Amino acid sequence: MDENKLPVLIAGPILRRSLPGQIIIWWISKVQLKGRLTLFTDQGDQPLFSIPVNNSNTKVVKFGKYAYVHLLDVQLNPELPVNEKIEYDFTFNLKNKTITLADLLPGLVYPEEKRPFFIIKNRIERLLHGSCRNPHHPSDDSMVAVDREIMNAIGDTDKMPALLMLTGDQIYADDVAGPMLHAIHQTIRLLGLYDEIFEDSALRSCCTLYSSPDTYYGREKILPSTKVGKRWFNRGGRHPVFTSFFAHNHLITFAEFMAMYILVWSKCMWELIEFNSEAVQPSFRAEYENQKIEIEKFIAALPAVQRVFAHIPTYMIFDDHDITDDWNLTAQWEKAAYSNLFSRRIIGNGLMAYWLCQGWGNAPENFEPLFSGPGSLYCNHPSRENHDALINVLLEFRQWHYDLPTNPKMIVIDSRTRRWRSKKRLSNPSGLLDRNGLNELQQGMMDEKAVIIVAPAPIFGVKIIEMIQNIFSFFGYPLLVDAENWMAHKGTAYQLLQIFKNMRTPDNFIILSGDVHYSFGYDVVLRFKDNSPHIWQITSSGIKNEFPGKILKWLDRLNRWLYAPYSPLNIFTKRRDMKIRNRIPVGKGLDRLVNTSGIGLVQINDRGEPLKIFELYANSRRLEFISKKESLSA
Repeated sequence: MDENKLPVLIAGPILRRSLPGQIIIWWISKVQLKGRLTLFTDQGDQPLFSIPVNNSNTKVVKFGKYAYVHLLDVQLNPELPVNEKIEYDFTFNLKNKTITLADLLPGLVYPEEKRPFFIIKNRIERLLHGSCRNPHHPSDDSMVAVDREIMNAIGDTDKMPALLMLTGDQIYADDVAGPMLHAIHQTIRLLGLYDEIFEDSALRSCCTLYSSPDTYYGREKILPSTKVGKRWFNRGGRHPVFTSFFAHNHLITFAEFMAMYILVWSKCMWELIEFNSEAVQPSFRAEYENQKIEIEKFIAALPAVQRVFAHIPTYMIFDDHDITDDWNLTAQWEKAAYSNLFSRRIIGNGLMAYWLCQGWGNAPENFEPLFSGPGSLYCNHPSRENHDALINVLLEFRQWHYDLPTNPKMIVIDSRTRRWRSKKRLSNPSGLLDRNGLNELQQGMMDEKAVIIVAPAPIFGVKIIEMIQNIFSFFGYPLLVDAENWMAHKGTAYQLLQIFKNMRTPDNFIILSGDVHYSFGYDVVLRFKDNSPHIWQITSSGIKNEFPGKILKWLDRLNRWLYAPYSPLNIFTKRRDMKIRNRIPVGKGLDRLVNTSGIGLVQINDRGEPLKIFELYANSRRLEFISKKESLSA
């Protein structure tokens, strides 16, 4: 590949952790970039702050011949002003030429603006949140709605959301369209991403995988299988470790994971991609062509997505599809997955990519030990031994969670790697957070007046769905119905509910969740208590994904009929001490679960209570969720 044909900036820039005293920016480029970051006020071209971009403040990881991921972490003293528009620009030194960000990505700047900008808020008054962005799902990408919100706020800083919180499934590693996987492989070749050697697999290396006749629409034949658990998924015999129904294009290699992130966050590499259904076997060419239609729609929205990430502080946390479906759902799944060297490598590759593309920018200080040890060894020499050593550390790593010192305080939960495993039966669903994690959660919110909790899966879910999941779990088949909810494990459920009852925990809890592919809102209070905390469960999912519509309609009806606030069936649930009222989606009749791809917008008052709860859609519509009291007064 001629290096000159490659874009300099391959993905990014993405504005990550942004506080008055700290600015973090992430990007991927074809070479290691050095230059200068300059910040400006909105008043003119007089620099507010300027600093070199060099080894003292920027960590760089090379993962291919033309692939370097950067994280710029700038400590600011004096601190930046809050609630003011701050413009920024990069000047990079490239082949004896100085180029600016606007030179590299002219579409990154909004109309009538000179440069990208951001605003650091002293209080979270408005925030955006969402999850589940599947490129080939037949719906619009609601990230376009975020672009519209930012554009509308250019002349009025009060309208600018404080942050964008992505609550999981930024990629779908276990459900990849054929054209997307084809583009991933072209990206790997163009950027010269590293090869790797496999163990416990018929495949010797990446090259063997990419040239296999089963590499497109046939990976279920390649993925690892296990005999662990006679009643885990099938009775007896060998069965797949990975349980995704769509696993025929499951990502496998570290290079595939990294290329996926590049292609879902930036249009730059798509300019060099050529679709050709001849790349797949004849029996799958019609499916390839159908999926290509949706992928082309997805690509068309990417300039808006790239512009969003350059303008709003963005925080992330993983859920299952970022790695694989049903990731760590049961202790039996873990036993099967981590005892097999091939599946262990695949999970590890997903975590390596998550670390570099998502987790790192949330809280860089958490990952310093990785860079001083196995991470550094792998970056300098990506051998099989160093690759395995890094994966071993990542699989034991327990600092994916983080807090934000915002007002209100935001606590982001890792509900994937800190599971409370069932001791009664290995096939039972694990608790979404173990005892130590729950203790830390409680300590982190002690004596706060209000807190925002980010829990990828809803803490207060739909009871009829949880009942169905419990029935399948009882008979030993939790994986068939994705039976992971906070109430599925007795210990986790009890300790979590005690946190809400503790007198030293906040008066107001806002819980932001995704995962489920439909959106809803709940108002929750303790029964029979005059001094109950106020809890709002706000779920927005998916950004570009939806639940099967007819099934959800019936589940919604059954849930209203069987689990109304005064239904006696509530006595048999673990949340019997709590009164849960559905928020009403305006204009949806009796429906309470909304099955349209969108992204959530929450407006919050100075007491940490939600004033308004919306779903925003790509087509400019918005849907409000109101309380029962508001509906009666309307």
